Amino acid sequence: MSSNAPGARLADAATTAATLRLRAPQHRVSRRAIGYWTLRAALGWLVPLAVEILWTVADTRHLGTHLTWLGVTVVVALLHVLVMPQWRYRVHRWETTAQAVYTQAGWLNQSRRIAPVSRIQTVDTERGPFEQLLGLSNITVTTASAAGPLKIEGLDHATAQRLVDELTSTTQANPGDAT
Repeated sequence: MSSNAPGARLADAATTAATLRLRAPQHRVSRRAIGYWTLRAALGWLVPLAVEILWTVADTRHLGTHLTWLGVTVVVALLHVLVMPQWRYRVHRWETTAQAVYTQAGWLNQSRRIAPVSRIQTVDTERGPFEQLLGLSNITVTTASAAGPLKIEGLDHATAQRLVDELTSTTQANPGDAT
């Protein structure tokens, strides 16, 4: 029976499925991702804080209420800015093998994903201005999956480049139709 025969492809798929299992990936993202997530969180709180400050200045009749809400917002913002980046760093992981790409991400809502290399369609990198400033890159691995692409955020730029090269080579060498 040729390896292109439907029976052989089903047997290969069953063997691959048996060796792939959802598990925690081994590698952490770059420690600089903590700084990036902290910066993004802090910038996200600037608008709500500015609105509350302006409202407090504009409406001095309810100064006590405004200052209370401003205090609550400051506490929540500080908790978010100080806790979330550390937490995300502890959760975010990635790994690639000759058979699959594994990701784990999130902080409140956490997810683990696995994608067989034979299902990879594209591998992309992205670097926004803050990521460029901090020497970070993000990788998106698009597959033939309804669940959407796998994302690995917060990688050191050199690591991301090596990973893209590795995934491209592995994908080209893997006899699959990415569907």
